[in-house]
Amino acid sequence: MVPRLKERYFKEVVPALMKRFSYKNIMQVPRLKYIVINVGMGEAIQDIKYLDAAVKELAAITGQAPVITRAKKSIATFKLRKGMPIGCKVTLRGDRMYEFLDRFISIALPRKRDFKGVSPRSFDGRGNYAIGIGEQIIFPEVNYDKVVSIHGMDIIIVTTAKTDKEGKALLEELGMPFRN
Repeated sequence: MVPRLKERYFKEVVPALMKRFSYKNIMQVPRLKYIVINVGMGEAIQDIKYLDAAVKELAAITGQAPVITRAKKSIATFKLRKGMPIGCKVTLRGDRMYEFLDRFISIALPRKRDFKGVSPRSFDGRGNYAIGIGEQIIFPEVNYDKVVSIHGMDIIIVTTAKTDKEGKALLEELGMPFRN
C-alpha cells in the first residue's frame, strides 16, 4: 500500500511544481529526504523514568524505535555529565516519513491549542523546515491518561530544495498550513 501523501506528491505536487518553477526535468523537483523528530528531556537528569516514557511515546507516534541521545559535554550548573542520556530522536524515511507527515498535517496540527497555522519563517536558507511542538498530547497515538510529563519536540523536515522558496512551495503543495 502506498501512503496517500506519497501518491498525492507524484500525481499532483510534481506537475504543479514543474509548472510553477518551469523545471525541465522531473528530477529537479524538490522532494522530501527525511524527517527528524527530536525530544530533549532535561528532567531525565534527575529521574530516568521521564526519558523512558518519552521513548515509548515517540515510538508510538512514529512507529519506529527511537535512539537515545547523550550529552556531548559536562555542564556543572545543570548537574550534567558527559554521556548522560538527555533525550531521544527518530529519523523517518520512505513510506513511514510520508505517513507521519500526513498524520501530522491533517490530525495533529489542527488539535494544537489556538492554532492559526505554522510560521513561514522557520526555514534554514536551504529549503529545510523546522517546527517546535509544545506538547506531545496533540498526537492521537499518545494516551493522555498514561502521560508521565508533558514535553515538547522538534520536527525537522529535510528536503532536496535548493532555496526556501522551493521548500515552502513543496510543503504548501503537500498541505502544510502556513499562516499569512
